[in-house]
Amino acid sequence: AVLALDNGLARTPPMGWLHWERFLCGTDCAAEPRRCVSEQLFVEMADRMAAEGWRDAGYEFICIDDCWMAPTRDKQGRLQADPKRFPGGIRRLADYVHSKGLKLGIYSDVGSKTCAGFPGSYNHYDLDAQTFASWGVDLLKFDGCNSDSLELLAEGYRRMSLALNRTGRSIVYSCEWPFYLRPVQQPNYTEIKQYCNHWRNFYDVYDSWSSIKSILDWTALHQDTIVKIAGPGGWNDPDMALVIGNFGLSWEQSVTQMAMWAIMAAPLFMSNDLRHISPEAKWLLQNKEVIAINQDPLGKQGYQLSKDKNFQLWERPLSGRAYAVAVLNQQEIGGPQKFTFSLTFLGNGLACNPACSIQQVLPASKDCGVYSWMSSLSVEVNPTGTVLLKV
Repeated sequence: AVLALDNGLARTPPMGWLHWERFLCGTDCAAEPRRCVSEQLFVEMADRMAAEGWRDAGYEFICIDDCWMAPTRDKQGRLQADPKRFPGGIRRLADYVHSKGLKLGIYSDVGSKTCAGFPGSYNHYDLDAQTFASWGVDLLKFDGCNSDSLELLAEGYRRMSLALNRTGRSIVYSCEWPFYLRPVQQPNYTEIKQYCNHWRNFYDVYDSWSSIKSILDWTALHQDTIVKIAGPGGWNDPDMALVIGNFGLSWEQSVTQMAMWAIMAAPLFMSNDLRHISPEAKWLLQNKEVIAINQDPLGKQGYQLSKDKNFQLWERPLSGRAYAVAVLNQQEIGGPQKFTFSLTFLGNGLACNPACSIQQVLPASKDCGVYSWMSSLSVEVNPTGTVLLKV
């Protein structure tokens, strides 16, 4: 068995809300008070998460990304929040988030500076870990910009993992380690899983269909190396941000992102504005059946079974000998298309042997009935849409 990071955390993929993608590095609160990275933004999101069913659906982390810091460390060498944008400091914000039954995530970088140019953790790993723990932080996203070499990058990721564990506080550790290694060398996922709770493999997600598509294509292309490593305590992060409820995805594409992130056992961190979200996006993001697939306790990541012209067939083994199955139609022209596949394909022939009941989860919940092992199933899928089934 692969040794997982020994902090007992992330037994299922973590879920929450993240400011990056939707709010980027907004630091001008005078010009854009509702859109800048500030204490107020996180307080307002925490209020919405507690009051509007997000926390109860499983979204428990509220995560600060880059650009929260003051431009310099304090006199003791400690990181500090920007005093204008975070007047109460991170400790007060953490207390507030905890009072809502939520957890607080924060961001730093393995190198000398963060990606946006704020102070990084290089040469301060222990101090920064202690600082985060003293503030009551529950998750650290550790980026990989501005590291001078791959050796220093790897050493920094390992050292911060050990430093977080030494604080005695439970802090989920989210790494970008393989993403920064990949251009130069094949990541050692066995090692990465010993230090990280989840790790990012690919580029930032954008609010666009081409971004979602490229992430899915990359994942299918590399599934032989990444699928087997995922499991309780350590997950592949295809870039966690769900961009559902923003501007770039159609309804079908939003359904596809939600369905496929569930199949991939991906961390589910929304990056949207919960103060302005449509009822449809809320329904999709809070869908209990999809979240149950994502959070399945067996903890196996799904994979692509076949590709046929514009159709992709994916499956994910679930507990109780069930399977989640996704049929994705990549065609971007025309109307709904029919896809027919033999049920003997599923689960190495075991999923439907001798018979199985099939439930459609997305785009809408419905019972498809009972099927025998030798039968076929036909589904109709809209362009760029996905039908998600539970078998």
